[in-house]
Amino acid sequence: MKKVITYGTYDLLHQGHINLLRRAKELGDWLIVGVTTDSFDLERGKMNTCNNVMERIEAVKATGYADQIIIEEYRGQKIDDIQKYGVDIFAIGSDWEGYFDYLKEYCEVVYLPRTQGISSTQLREGRPMVRIGVIGTGSIARRFVPESKFVNSNAIVTAFNPNIEECRTFCEEYGLEYSETEADLYERCDAVYVASPHYSHYSYVKNALNAGKHVLCETPFVFSKAQAEELYELSEKKRLVLMVALKTAFCPAFIHLVSLLKSGAVGEIVEVNASVTTLTDESSEKLNKDYFGGSMNENACFPLLPIFKLLGMEYENINFYSKMKNEVDMFTKAVFRFHSAVASFQVGLGVKTEGNLVVAGTKGYAYVPAPWWKTDYFELRYEDQNQNKKFFHSYAGDGLRYEIKDFVSAILSKEYFYSKVSKKENIKMAEVQEQYLRGESVYKL
Repeated sequence: MKKVITYGTYDLLHQGHINLLRRAKELGDWLIVGVTTDSFDLERGKMNTCNNVMERIEAVKATGYADQIIIEEYRGQKIDDIQKYGVDIFAIGSDWEGYFDYLKEYCEVVYLPRTQGISSTQLREGRPMVRIGVIGTGSIARRFVPESKFVNSNAIVTAFNPNIEECRTFCEEYGLEYSETEADLYERCDAVYVASPHYSHYSYVKNALNAGKHVLCETPFVFSKAQAEELYELSEKKRLVLMVALKTAFCPAFIHLVSLLKSGAVGEIVEVNASVTTLTDESSEKLNKDYFGGSMNENACFPLLPIFKLLGMEYENINFYSKMKNEVDMFTKAVFRFHSAVASFQVGLGVKTEGNLVVAGTKGYAYVPAPWWKTDYFELRYEDQNQNKKFFHSYAGDGLRYEIKDFVSAILSKEYFYSKVSKKENIKMAEVQEQYLRGESVYKL
């Protein structure tokens, strides 16, 4: 029996895919079709798939040409599969001509003609487009606009900043429409990315939701539990997407780390510790007490993320220890007590520490080196070093494309969409921020 193997993403399966599968099938007696996983697509920087892996598998199965469907999960898997399944012919589209010649050592390689005039890219371009307006034109917005170009079905169309000159300069630089007022921006877009100063998040998010716009809000979200609950209630009432742009939560490596640890990879988790510190110019607005400046307000949401993901949100108490200057915290250490675990984090804008994440368990521990909040690598370490494991995941660009992809998908999806940072987690983070701002259990150094 002659075995043939081919691979693809098969997003928005179309006649071109079907023709290729038919031609591959005609080359032998048994056709194996490899379908790429969502995570492998992300690792390759492929952010524009519209169908998830299960939908794509079902679409391939429905063609009737595949005798066997397998999952492609990693680079180099093609050689392993060819040997594992005793493949005689590797077939792929002619647009890859020459690229897979290295497989000729293992089997015959055939490049099949593609159907002209149709592609997944063309079909994606014909899908609905989410027009995004940007509120705030600072450094994070300057990373957001270029990152959006790697994601399908969105376009940054306009920006608003009360500082007219800064806004004009930003819009001219990125080829956007200039919105003279906040109302102008809402008229020109379907969704809003709030990248304004922290203290203005609540009002801008509320205004955008009331204007009927989906919202992606930069971190920190808001500084009180009541405000967070109000905004989520408003978004649900109006059936709008409200997401917080906590980029670590969308990072492939972090997602995999949480899954492994929740499944018991290091046993019962006993401690979580994370650090996020930078040395900042003391004249920066990040240290201005009038604008919610300080280490806690700037960075606490990042270490709170792994603590809540791994230990839950039902902590028994928190104590904060802060090094103050000019009435803001230059450094804060927080210590949580849970029923059967402890957690702590360090955040600083005027003190520097090792920016790693360590999760201790009864069987071993996880180590994520600095900067852990945008990692592409982590380790699981055990008493027997022979059991240690290293994990690598790509972290493309500035990492914002992952959250943009989820935001756009959530808007376009007509079904349930899983949020990487839940409503409860965001509300709890706001509650912790509020507790600190009220001075509860805060010990000043």
